Amino acid sequence: MNPTTETEYDVIIIGAGHAGLSVSYNLAQHNIRHIVLERGRIGQTWRTQRWDSFALNTPNALSVLPGDDYSGDNPDGFSSVAEFIGSLETYAEKFNLPVQQQTNVLSVEKDSSLFSVTIMENGVKRQLRSSGVVVASGCMNEKKVPSFAKEIPETIVQLHTCNYKNPGQIPGGAVLVVGSAQSGCQIAEELLQAGKRVFLASSLVARVPRRYRGKDIFEWLTLMRFTEMPADKVPDPRMLSMTQPQISGIGPLGHTVSLQSLARSGATILGRLENADSTMLSFQLNAAQHVHFADEFSLTVKKMIDDFIATSDMDAPQNEYDEADQPDINASCASDIASLDLKKEGIGTIIWTTGFSADFSWIRLPVLDKQGSPQHKNGISDVEGLYFIGFPWLRTRKSGIIYGIRDDAKFITEELMGRLGTTVMP
Repeated sequence: MNPTTETEYDVIIIGAGHAGLSVSYNLAQHNIRHIVLERGRIGQTWRTQRWDSFALNTPNALSVLPGDDYSGDNPDGFSSVAEFIGSLETYAEKFNLPVQQQTNVLSVEKDSSLFSVTIMENGVKRQLRSSGVVVASGCMNEKKVPSFAKEIPETIVQLHTCNYKNPGQIPGGAVLVVGSAQSGCQIAEELLQAGKRVFLASSLVARVPRRYRGKDIFEWLTLMRFTEMPADKVPDPRMLSMTQPQISGIGPLGHTVSLQSLARSGATILGRLENADSTMLSFQLNAAQHVHFADEFSLTVKKMIDDFIATSDMDAPQNEYDEADQPDINASCASDIASLDLKKEGIGTIIWTTGFSADFSWIRLPVLDKQGSPQHKNGISDVEGLYFIGFPWLRTRKSGIIYGIRDDAKFITEELMGRLGTTVMP
């Protein structure tokens, strides 16, 4: 996987995660001269932002990249993060993809028809030039933590999702997990299983059952083409910023995780964390709203599946009982606690599962909005030859999951080939 010493390419890809490698594979099939630049190692974000027990949330059979097929003996199971990183490395080696690791991209600029990409390699600055650039660095490289976190005393250990590894690193005392999306629920569940006392500051997040009527939920969503909804056809723009539904890939076939299942295991379900100072934490009184929202979303998805089965005249078993997915009609698992005294409750650790943002300031071209986020349509920027891939809702609902990368990579590759004046092979 040693790239050539040339400094001019047809295409430069920035980022060697599943998105960047997928575009590289497609370009390689057409013998397009390109290079993939990675600031760390292949799959760097997967290496540094996941905890030890993390498992993918999409089944193995769906978590494959272009040109590959799942050949293992557990198609309905879920890869660990180490297994997935290994699969990325194997993929790059198998297809001899030109990945250059340990290379920081300092800037992307453009003069006339060529891009100029400044890199730092082994402490030396170099410039690469290309006709096209694909930004596949992801949108999860800057930790998001509320500003009031700095008011919390230093005696309280504060960790972000990317710093949490396992319950063994948590000191004595109770733990407050902030955020109830996939990461928050999974980490809270792991801490409860380790015997920790857990408070969970919830948020407005959907939920789906892990399995329903004999299939994994993602298999149903794929069959129904639910994941195919184009970004420009979304009826409510707020959908574009929704986090992925609560779910877990832990266990042989994964399992459903919900606010009520965490409460049964001992978690105190709080509303959204609103503020903090040196002694107190304050919460909105909306935990019940969050419980109802997740329940209603799950019921809606299950009805969609039932209707699909009926109209397709499919033979599907009735659903098995799933306690974690049973609606909490009265939201009895939700507390009405408006504030917590840090010392009185013995809270020694706060884990911020509050997500990530990204710093794209190194792209010195007019493609960022006022918030510094990339502006694009289906991954195509207003600067000719500059593309983005690997973002949620890049083109469709499935763009944010590994399963969606095949179509997105094919689309971006075709756009690149058209720009390069190369005929796209079938």
